[in-house]
Amino acid sequence: MTDLTALVGSRICHDLISPLGAIGNGMELLAMAAAETPDDAPGEELALISDSVARANARIRMFRLAFGAAGDGAEVAGREVCEILADYYGGSRHNVTAEPPAALSRAMAKVALLAVLCAETALPRGGRIALSWSEGRVVMQAEAERMSLDPRLWTPLTEGALCHEDLRPAEVQFALLPIALAEAGRRLTFDHDETHLTLAF
Repeated sequence: MTDLTALVGSRICHDLISPLGAIGNGMELLAMAAAETPDDAPGEELALISDSVARANARIRMFRLAFGAAGDGAEVAGREVCEILADYYGGSRHNVTAEPPAALSRAMAKVALLAVLCAETALPRGGRIALSWSEGRVVMQAEAERMSLDPRLWTPLTEGALCHEDLRPAEVQFALLPIALAEAGRRLTFDHDETHLTLAF
């Protein structure tokens, strides 16, 4: 059965990434022109706009892979997953690293990114999140001075139940992760204490 929600997400991200790329290219041209006339160059303004475009691009790339259609048998380069995470979390309070294989299925990349987005909510003051792949299994470890796991979100997830009720838009990953796991044929294991969180699938 076609996942229309995922297709809509893919379509929106696809249609937005092109104009954002064009804006980014335009900013590069403006920066080059400004370099030739430094006395009149609006350096801070250009830097602010360029940074905003880069952040928007990073978010769309992340959302396209995490919330978009996985595609039957489609693959994604491990390097791209690393770049997406680095760009999305760059400059934030979350230090996210990944050691994926050279290529992985788009379905598993989707699961991994949704898991990271879930883990992020448990680290409201920042922390470290690390993804590793070993013998076909993915392990995500998160660490912070203090974890904050909302039972409303985490209990259904760890029990394999679908979490739909009372979700805010920023929490949609908790409803999507169980579906993505089922589509990828994976089961989630979960462990945590006051400072650590581990998800494996």
